[in-house]
Amino acid sequence: MLPGGYVRIISMTNPHVVLASNSPRRRQMLAWTELPFNTIAAAVDETPLPGEGAERYVMRLAQEKARACEREASFGEVILAADTTVADGDEILGKPLDAEDAARILRRLRNRTHIVHTAIVVGVPSRGLMEYELCSTEVRMRRYSDEEIAAYVQSGDPLDKAGAYAIQDASFDPVQKISGCYASVMGLPLCHFERALRRLGFDANKGLPHRCMRELEYDCPIFKRVLAGEDVG
Repeated sequence: MLPGGYVRIISMTNPHVVLASNSPRRRQMLAWTELPFNTIAAAVDETPLPGEGAERYVMRLAQEKARACEREASFGEVILAADTTVADGDEILGKPLDAEDAARILRRLRNRTHIVHTAIVVGVPSRGLMEYELCSTEVRMRRYSDEEIAAYVQSGDPLDKAGAYAIQDASFDPVQKISGCYASVMGLPLCHFERALRRLGFDANKGLPHRCMRELEYDCPIFKRVLAGEDVG
């Protein structure tokens, strides 16, 4: 209830989103939904816990980011928090410590397949509602050269990226093949976000998967199954 006895009306078509991230990539991708949003930096300790697997790790961090921003959300606003990591077998490969570490990670991933996990938490704190999604995508790296690694590291781009690379980097172009959600590897699986919004009672944005594929120039093989509720991606 607002002052004067007025009630705030929550839009079930265009909810206002609070993105718990300062990531330029996530801001860019969230804009494709055409939902109004603002961003809040969610500073959390990203150190893995002893014995913590990659899936549990990203989900924990996404939950911590959401909790860190809950009080900043106004009545009816939707919180969106996300975390992405790279897993090579049982080992979590987070953001590199420095340029040397970035080069080491890229050499390790070269010409091999790893898994990118992105967890998202979507909720309406004022209504006590929260939904959780995990998207895991297989990524095969190409056989890039040591010289290419050196040039990419020198650009500075890999230093703030989990796994020390950005799949969308056109100059380095590190990825040979992916099996699943391209958007998730970039840090925000939009169809999983859309699915969570629908479970929260918001209207469907039927054009979103097509906008995502158009922007990424990628023919997603799983979006219909994701939106149908299958445990895929």
